[in-house]
Amino acid sequence: MKTYEKIEMNPQIMFGKPVIKNTRITVEQILRKLSGGMTIEEIVKDHPHLTPEDIYSAQAFAADYLADEQIAFG
Repeated sequence: MKTYEKIEMNPQIMFGKPVIKNTRITVEQILRKLSGGMTIEEIVKDHPHLTPEDIYSAQAFAADYLADEQIAFG
């Protein structure tokens, strides 16, 4: 899988879930906020230490993760 400058997975942080580096904000949290209708600007306003690039990186990470997913039929 591709590496991401702004995403880290560390077993010591949020049980190893992918997070924005130097935060405890998971990729999942960001995606749930976006799917709930929040805009990037609203997310950054709620979390001022995040940047729009952090949000884009979370989206790209999730898309690439799903693209690499193996699907079993049966």
